Amino acid sequence: MSAAKSGPPVVAAGAVLWQPDRNSAEPQVAIVHRPRYDDWSLPKGKIDPGEIEPVAAVREIFEETGQRAHLGRRLGSVSYSIPGGTKVVHYWVARGRGGEFVAGNEVDRLVWLPVPQAWKQLTYPADRKTLTRFAKSPA
Repeated sequence: MSAAKSGPPVVAAGAVLWQPDRNSAEPQVAIVHRPRYDDWSLPKGKIDPGEIEPVAAVREIFEETGQRAHLGRRLGSVSYSIPGGTKVVHYWVARGRGGEFVAGNEVDRLVWLPVPQAWKQLTYPADRKTLTRFAKSPA
């Protein structure tokens, strides 16, 4: 028997999008619900042909949350298995700069939560790992 072939990794970019809480100034992070998978995740998505990772991260933040964002430090990458291969997601810290969320087919809910609550709400270990990196040095 031959091993199943896997293609090149799927490359994506995203961010821990945050804004200060109005009362405490503690970070509130944005997580999104994707109805197709019924999951909660950090804003992220595939890189378009010819696009560089930071540009893709900002675009995906806007597409999924309606927020304009300023990228900060890089949080590293995570990789995980997907059908047919591997997905690699490159993450940054991103400061929300305002905008308006509009629910759609890809993302139907957006919530802003303190880090501990967001960590519990996230569906995937890779997202929790990234949020933990952010929490060590939020800004």
